[in-house]
Amino acid sequence: MSERIVKVAITGPESTGKSTLAAQLAAHYQTVWVPEFARSYIAELPQRYSPQDIQNIARGQLAAVQQATATANKILFADTDLLVIKIWFTHAFGYCPTWILEALEKQDFNLYLLMDVDLPWEADEQREHPHLRQFFFEWYRKELEQYGFPFVQISGNQKERFQNALLHVERLVK
Repeated sequence: MSERIVKVAITGPESTGKSTLAAQLAAHYQTVWVPEFARSYIAELPQRYSPQDIQNIARGQLAAVQQATATANKILFADTDLLVIKIWFTHAFGYCPTWILEALEKQDFNLYLLMDVDLPWEADEQREHPHLRQFFFEWYRKELEQYGFPFVQISGNQKERFQNALLHVERLVK
């Protein structure tokens, strides 16, 4: 039987350091991390994303997590999860497909790191809501609580975020 992999999802609003933290934690633990599938997918789109595109992104993210789990070194970090997809889909289109909601309920992350909005906004062509960061943060918190997912809030500058995340991840791996 294979060794159980501890899985940590990094979630929260845009421009909160999810990718940076995922890479830092993976390097620290000498393991893999799952990048946000949406970034590469959207970069290839010739037009604005559609509901079908977000469903394709959700499927791609799920597949990437599954694939990375097979190669992880005891722990896996995911730079997004289906909660991000749910909130994005619902905000953009007013609903979320049932299959995504069902898959979200079955996610098996051991911990969610909810990224606070206390870092400065960094604009890029894929980010959409610089003035709604607190709104989205509260939405993420509410959803995590409603699903009963284990989560901690990660705040501070990048160094403080890493140290804070490390403290909570260490508790999982011991």
